[in-house]
Amino acid sequence: MPVSAYKGRGAVSRLAGRFDRRPAELLDEFAAELPAPETEYRAMTAKSIISSNRSPDVPFDRSINPYQGCEHGCIYCYARPSHSYLDLSPGLDFETKIFYKPNAVERLLAAWAKRDYEVRPITIGANTDPYQPAEKRFGITRGLLEAFLAHRHPVSLITKGSLLRRDIDLLSALAEKNLCSVAVSIPTMDRDLKRLLEPRVPAAEVRLRLMDDLNKAGVPVSLLMAPVIPAVNDSEIESILANVAARGVSRAHYIFLRLPHEVGTLFQEWLNTHMPDRTAHVMSLVRQASGGKDYDARFAVRQSGQGPYAQMIAQRFAAACRKLAMSSSGNQQTLDCRQFQAPGPRQQDWLLEPGGGA
Repeated sequence: MPVSAYKGRGAVSRLAGRFDRRPAELLDEFAAELPAPETEYRAMTAKSIISSNRSPDVPFDRSINPYQGCEHGCIYCYARPSHSYLDLSPGLDFETKIFYKPNAVERLLAAWAKRDYEVRPITIGANTDPYQPAEKRFGITRGLLEAFLAHRHPVSLITKGSLLRRDIDLLSALAEKNLCSVAVSIPTMDRDLKRLLEPRVPAAEVRLRLMDDLNKAGVPVSLLMAPVIPAVNDSEIESILANVAARGVSRAHYIFLRLPHEVGTLFQEWLNTHMPDRTAHVMSLVRQASGGKDYDARFAVRQSGQGPYAQMIAQRFAAACRKLAMSSSGNQQTLDCRQFQAPGPRQQDWLLEPGGGA
């Protein structure tokens, strides 16, 4: 299997966004491995921080993303097209030009202070990972969790990042009040495949140990196997579930590969670079599960696919969960929305106080 076209990066090009006319900078198939482009961090002042959705496919309707772009570099990431709105490439730019939101906590407190605010669980990390490398430098996710704890607001997190271990003190305190849950994503146990699929994500073994630590701390934790990729990692369904169940995890969910907008081209570039003998077969199965297209964006289809192959994946996942006494419903932990304490007129100054919210 060839090495990555850019060492430590997922995308093999700076594919132009759909609003741009720049051509892709795709490397020659036989090019040697090139040095990884440097990561740049840029501040992005947020006008608001809570995003809403009405999708019936996801078990939450509110989310927060402290970062735009993700250095983890997962080639399959469905959030890549968001960089097109910034006139940047969903390819290499998405994983090397990272935007952080320094006023995230301030905007969150402002939203909570509104008289008509209605309490519902908020998910952190629905698009980009809140525990990507930038979090170690900027600490925005931890600041948000301090606010959730201080104001007794329910929160869920989705991550691949082992940096979450740093915040187990906050998560444990939230869990004691039934105010948090965590989903850890593991799409493969194969180290070589992980290095190509998600180059800057901790190894699966590290994420399994993170699940152990969360369980020991009393934090509800579930598995998210995302994505399931035909003829790439679909053979690992049963083994991943078995490894997670051995850690005492009782909930699991999966998401079928999603290829919206530029992600379809980027993913096929990646296949042609790393698995050229498998490209046609992988894409044939993807299209069989997507109505003959690279991606079917319809609700109730986009996360699970349809047709015989998609049904087989669903049946295998459900059967493995039953065998391991795991729930495969995909529903999150039911969190308590009754404890919320809204910020008072001067409580937004809490943000500026040393140790505020701890």
